[in-house]
Amino acid sequence: MEPLTVEVFAVGGYGEAGGRNMTAVRVDEEIVIFDCGMSLDKSLVFEKDFQKASARELRRVKAIPNDPILRPHRSKTVAAVLSHAHLDHIGAVPKLLFKYKCPVFGTEFTIELVKADLRNEIRYADEAEDIMINLYTVEPGDEVQISSKLRLEFIPISHSIPCCVLPVLHTPYGAIVYACDFKFDDNQIIGYKPDYKRLKQLGKEGVLLLITESLRVAEEIKTPSESVAREMVNDVLRFADEESEGIIVTTFSSHIERIQAIADTADRLGRKVILAGRSMGKYGRIAEELGLLNLPAGARIYDRPETIRRGLERANKEKEDYLLIVTGHQGEPGAVLPRIVDGELPYRLTEEDSVVFSSSTIPSPINRANRYVLDTKLRLKGVKMFKDVHVSGHAGREDHRLMLRMLQPEFIVPAHGDPDMLAAYAELATQEGYEVNRDVFIMFDGTKLSLPL
Repeated sequence: MEPLTVEVFAVGGYGEAGGRNMTAVRVDEEIVIFDCGMSLDKSLVFEKDFQKASARELRRVKAIPNDPILRPHRSKTVAAVLSHAHLDHIGAVPKLLFKYKCPVFGTEFTIELVKADLRNEIRYADEAEDIMINLYTVEPGDEVQISSKLRLEFIPISHSIPCCVLPVLHTPYGAIVYACDFKFDDNQIIGYKPDYKRLKQLGKEGVLLLITESLRVAEEIKTPSESVAREMVNDVLRFADEESEGIIVTTFSSHIERIQAIADTADRLGRKVILAGRSMGKYGRIAEELGLLNLPAGARIYDRPETIRRGLERANKEKEDYLLIVTGHQGEPGAVLPRIVDGELPYRLTEEDSVVFSSSTIPSPINRANRYVLDTKLRLKGVKMFKDVHVSGHAGREDHRLMLRMLQPEFIVPAHGDPDMLAAYAELATQEGYEVNRDVFIMFDGTKLSLPL
């Protein structure tokens, strides 16, 4: 009789923060892949256009997961599942997942964004058929039988992007829960609320393994609700409106609920809304099409170079009538805000203007350096800055503790974090009665773990 086997492959995102998230689980002879993301900061410094680059080139600079560890198992891959639509979870899908010839599951917002990326990828492919992927849309609460032994379930959860789920792989040996990324927020307006009842029930049924993010586990908090951010946005923008001609807000293009809050406040202040930037256009247009984003009358989305230029030129003539929502909150070169600051776009900043950062800095050296440069240039121009008008979409320590107590997993693998973050999760797990290398395991990219069944 064949021995029982459950193996975890740490393909990407283990030992780094904010990039290349990809995990594979082997149950006996079948493989299921969770997420397939890109590294945003590595792609920023990559000299070649991301779409035009080959997977080999991108792997070499650590911009996408190093998936050759799965090469012997490609034919055994029965499904891939995408937890949500952040690029560090779906950005490498067009580069890698077509090789596995398996169905790919995700919620509607996630799948539509993947389709948009695939359309861009096809423009540079020798043969479009070579990178075709079978995409399937699921709803929260859905269950999909992917083989005679394996079943996927999709539990709704809150995060900083709409339509996020916790994928659960049901196996003959217990459930495997993939919790990258999440927070517990009962007051989100757009997207899903956490299904506490199902999570507790799952814990009673038996969870074999929890694979979980660890980005903010060292912070001894329960992550605040997005309702707190809505009040912060309203307060800061009303204050800025009293003393500013131009107002620019920069935030995550994927944070649709935040964009909605900013746009609603601008409308109440009598300012016309402009969304500017390539990614702002991609996320904003798809969210509008799906009914997730409802911009005020007269709002405009500019995502092509010529339309961005024309829109900013118009807004620059009547600054007090407009509020701009733009890309560039990490100071990334080529985004709209850094280009405005550098004088490359026709919107001139003065001491009468305000810039609001409705975001936090993603904790990587490149992002910190880019933000330092951007902030310094803004100060030299005398612009009023409002920073950290934001709450995180990631679980704090007490969110994680609640998840652990609800699921009561037999084994834990922390993911999506640098070594200090992984260690901080292990510390929390030991507080809850787990032991490192017995039932909680620290993994790094390129390693695999056989669970002691």
